Amino acid sequence: MWAATHPVGEGLVEMAAPQPGEVVLELAAGAGDTGLLALDRIGDAGRLILSDSSEGMLGAAGRNAERYGGGTRPANLELRRIDAEAIDMPDGSVDVVLCRWGYMLLDDPVAALSETRRILRGPAGRVALAVWAGRERNPWNTAAGGPLADRGLVPHAQPHEPGMYRLADPVELERLIRAAGFTSVELRELPVTWRFGDLDEQWAVMTEISPSLHAALEQLDPRELAALRTDVAARSEPYRTDDGYELPGVSIGALASG
Repeated sequence: MWAATHPVGEGLVEMAAPQPGEVVLELAAGAGDTGLLALDRIGDAGRLILSDSSEGMLGAAGRNAERYGGGTRPANLELRRIDAEAIDMPDGSVDVVLCRWGYMLLDDPVAALSETRRILRGPAGRVALAVWAGRERNPWNTAAGGPLADRGLVPHAQPHEPGMYRLADPVELERLIRAAGFTSVELRELPVTWRFGDLDEQWAVMTEISPSLHAALEQLDPRELAALRTDVAARSEPYRTDDGYELPGVSIGALASG
């Protein structure tokens, strides 16, 4: 997944531009790939906090951090379990917040953004976040996601409910960020490309990153599974290349402060 989407993490860190000695918090960090990009920028005098609400994801972030540090977790890195809608940190304690695809999954993104603003330090404190643009701009997801949803294997995303496309409208995204109290908002598109050697690889990756989907597919009989794969192949055909498939996508990056 990181191989396909690293431009989003890199784009967020570029937008936030962490400085030497700053405190950086990654919310909903998952494996922490985005936050770890900030370590070289903040140096030994800075501090990186990788946070998630899932202990399993924090474990993955810890292992990733150890790989980054050549077998030892960096001394200025902390793992912390945090609820993004009720951040257990003092006011003004963080210089930079990073959040890749987290706010769109929360029950109350404005509450989470307000909490983010509360913990940012002074007018220079900033948050860089990413959400997905609309379905029509993310064939990497819809080529497989559409047939799956049509068959009831995954739910159809509903407007204004937590999910991948909840904050896909740039106008609404900026409105919510400003509703949380931020006065400066900059939006930027961050394209991604998922590359697969063949449809078998695409199928394997898409099912591996979603345990719930993998479990649902196991309930299909061979005829249903074959029909599903045929549908996915047809929707992927426009993105065939000489050596496989390249399915595009777009995230929206937002930098907010004030």
